[in-house]
Amino acid sequence: MLQRAQAASVDAAVVGTACEEVDAVGRRVIAEHGYGDFFIHRTGHGIGVEAHEDPYIVAGNATPLVPGHAFSIEPGIYIPGRWGARLEDIVVASVDGPDALNTVDHSLCVVES
Repeated sequence: MLQRAQAASVDAAVVGTACEEVDAVGRRVIAEHGYGDFFIHRTGHGIGVEAHEDPYIVAGNATPLVPGHAFSIEPGIYIPGRWGARLEDIVVASVDGPDALNTVDHSLCVVES
């Protein structure tokens, strides 16, 4: 479900879409699976001169994405005292659609110690 939320947010990150709508897309997927109260941070933030900058992919930011915006999409779920998970890609908004710069497999990998 976290993978679906992350992919849906990436897919929603098209030029002209408000940052808050990109945030809402992933949030809806997580909430539909009963984990909405455990998604406690913004979906993403701009990447550029600073590590965290505009555009902030968060509720309340009506700024539309424009070509060249580079930002993270990183929804997460955090169950207090139990576990947490976040899945992050860097995306660039372009006139041809969102360009996810990470191309690795997002499947869960269990590592035995």
